[in-house]
Formats: sequence, structure tokens, C-alpha cells
Amino acid sequence: MDEDVKYEMRIPRGISGQILAGVMEKFDVEVKQSDDGPFLYGEKEVLEEAQDYMIKALNERIDELEGH
Repeated sequence: MDEDVKYEMRIPRGISGQILAGVMEKFDVEVKQSDDGPFLYGEKEVLEEAQDYMIKALNERIDELEGH
């Protein structure tokens, strides 16, 4: 299997610029634009880690807004 294969992952709606900036700072991914909206471009494992980061950040933000 070729390790240089790159994948695309759509950035879900609701991801703030602050979260996206954190993703770009912490992970080796590119942000690209398509007709369907922005997406992350990178290696599969890195995209999975970035996805986990975004989910965690969103859950923390929801907890913060709910006063937990």
C-alpha cells in the first residue's frame, strides 16, 4: 500500500475558525475549498486524529454553553 496516498474529509458545518485554526496548528493537513465547501486534505490517520480533535472541541464548547 502506498503511504503517500492523501484523502479528503469535509469539514462539518459548525466548526468554528478557532477549532479549524487548532486543527491546522496541530496536524499536518491542508484546508482546501471545493464547490461543496471546505475540506481537509491529508493522510488517513492524520485526518482521523483531526476528526477526533474537532469532535472533542465541539463537545467541550457544547458543555461550556450548557453551563457544565
